[in-house]
Amino acid sequence: MSKRKILVTSALPYANAGLHLGHMLEQIQTDVWVRFQKMRGHECYYVCADDTHGAPIMLAAEKQGITPTQLVDAVRELHLADSQGFLIGHDNYYSTNSPENKAFAEQVYKALRADDKISSRTIEQLFDPEKQMFLPDRFVKGECPKCAAKDQYGDNCEVCGATYNPTELKNPYSAVSGAKPVLKTSEHYFFRLGECADFLKGWTSGSSTRADGESQPHLQPESLNKMNEWIEGGLQDWDISRDAPYFGFEIPDAPGKYFYVWLDAPIGYMASFKHLCDSKGIDFDAWFKPDSDAEMYHFIGKDILYFHALFWPAMLHYSGLRAPTGVFAHGFLTVDGQKMSKSRGTFIQAKSYLDCGLNPEWMRYYMAAKLNGRIEDIDLNLNDFVARVNSDLVGKYVNIASRSAGFISKRFGGKLADSVADTAILHKLQAAAPELAAAFEAREYAKALRDVMALADEVNAYVDANKPWELAKQEGQDARLQEVCTVLINAFRLLTIYLKPVLPKLAEGVEAFLGVAPLAWSDADSLLLGNTINTYQHLMQRIDPALIDKLIEANKQNMQATSNAPAAAAYEPLADTIKIDDFAKVDLRIGKVLACNFVEGSDKLLQFTVDLGFEQRNIFSGIRSAYQEPEKLVGRNVVVVANLAERKMRFGVSQGMIVCASGADDNSGLFLLDVDQGAAPGMRIG
Repeated sequence: MSKRKILVTSALPYANAGLHLGHMLEQIQTDVWVRFQKMRGHECYYVCADDTHGAPIMLAAEKQGITPTQLVDAVRELHLADSQGFLIGHDNYYSTNSPENKAFAEQVYKALRADDKISSRTIEQLFDPEKQMFLPDRFVKGECPKCAAKDQYGDNCEVCGATYNPTELKNPYSAVSGAKPVLKTSEHYFFRLGECADFLKGWTSGSSTRADGESQPHLQPESLNKMNEWIEGGLQDWDISRDAPYFGFEIPDAPGKYFYVWLDAPIGYMASFKHLCDSKGIDFDAWFKPDSDAEMYHFIGKDILYFHALFWPAMLHYSGLRAPTGVFAHGFLTVDGQKMSKSRGTFIQAKSYLDCGLNPEWMRYYMAAKLNGRIEDIDLNLNDFVARVNSDLVGKYVNIASRSAGFISKRFGGKLADSVADTAILHKLQAAAPELAAAFEAREYAKALRDVMALADEVNAYVDANKPWELAKQEGQDARLQEVCTVLINAFRLLTIYLKPVLPKLAEGVEAFLGVAPLAWSDADSLLLGNTINTYQHLMQRIDPALIDKLIEANKQNMQATSNAPAAAAYEPLADTIKIDDFAKVDLRIGKVLACNFVEGSDKLLQFTVDLGFEQRNIFSGIRSAYQEPEKLVGRNVVVVANLAERKMRFGVSQGMIVCASGADDNSGLFLLDVDQGAAPGMRIG
């Protein structure tokens, strides 16, 4: 088998929060493939990084009273801990806010400009007059120009699905300050993507020949069909610049202009690999030159296919670098058949899963058992998760070792038989290696694991047919007992080889138990005979369903928790010092909630009718994300700023403010304040 040189990446997580199980789906898919390639003896590297630039990062840092660099550095540590907790074996995990990324972004830009693939023109954009900044599409909200739905983003409507320009929104407002934006002109830089159509037609439908002689299509069939639609529909020039203020890299020779985050984000793959190359003495240029014999693969979600299958290969090709060998897209993760939901506790954070005491290899196995090489959504059914892990991993696989190892240790001093006559079952397991390898190579993990568990079923049938526990009771059957248990230990070892890309930590435990070097794929060609093994230690326990209840409850609480927030941003800085006279100007009163309802057309507001004792007030409060069952707030006492000037809103007039506690960022949650029993509506606080 020819040795291959393989560079693998997964999509860069945005540096705004901890990772959730949707992120882990992609990283697990990537990690399994990389571990398989390394077991095959190929030179394979897995690099990733945090995607750190853009206006959202800048604004989030400003809100938390820290610098953008402090924010992204803190979040990177969270991401790294989440990934390592799920046994993701990155060879390098870096940041797009790095000197290597800046150098490569400038290199690519200058090469594209020299090839006349960069143009500039003046465009009109919405500008926030209060924040003095141009507004990215997602920071403009208003009424959809197609269906008139309120509170829609500046690029697409979540109600009717229409796409449009932010300037087409009706009654637009800034999501940053709430101000009405104004139109303002600015010079922007564009990548002439439309001129790359002929190259992209060839690349998207083409393939590369790997070092082992196999042909590798650049795209999956579903991806190719979608790219053809976009290419045939006419590719538009791509706006690659943003105006100050912006957190990112300034464009060379263009003061006040910054690279759009989607230009330098994929270049982050190069930067992370360069950082690895410099530390390991690897020749970076040999991997990125146009005629490189190395392979480069990107594992991504289907929502960012456009960037990776059109912009990215075109940018690389026209800047004199190699294009990817393959772009592997996957679907989204649903939980119990629905989108992940914070209110139902199924928007599951990676850290929360680990903190609740769940074994990461349980989730690695379950996700792998559902993944294939197509672009299909994957459902995490929590009941099925418990049943499948307990049945497959514990009941079928680990059971083989637990039913045989004790006899070898107690009756034969840990020594396996020197030879076995029952070779049929072992030869069948060995013969499965090529087909299983082909399934892993094609990312058909579900098929591979179905086949592995079918083999485990046959091994368990061998256990039941030979009944080692009965042989142990019969005189004169020691040799037979040793042989049967030796067959089972070898079968367990072979199954472990095939499961190792999915269960790396458990495989380490098996290697220690067997007293062998790290298992490679080629080890399936041999058997352990005459070896001395160590005392068996239990390798995996069953999932207690109570852990799932704990997980769901923990993630409901995560809506109102700060456990995953960066330490540097856990608390907002204190406001300026005031005197008692300043505080006395704020009239805080006890109010009793008489009614509370969702506000039609808003995904943030609840409408309260509050009894202040002396009168009733109508108050709009932006706490809908934290209280999804507003009817449960009826009868509750709340704290109200009673002398706040009335505010006219699109939904009516708000006559005060309900006081809440909140953390330093949007992920920290909102908490209504409680008052002791006996406090009555209208009582003043102070």
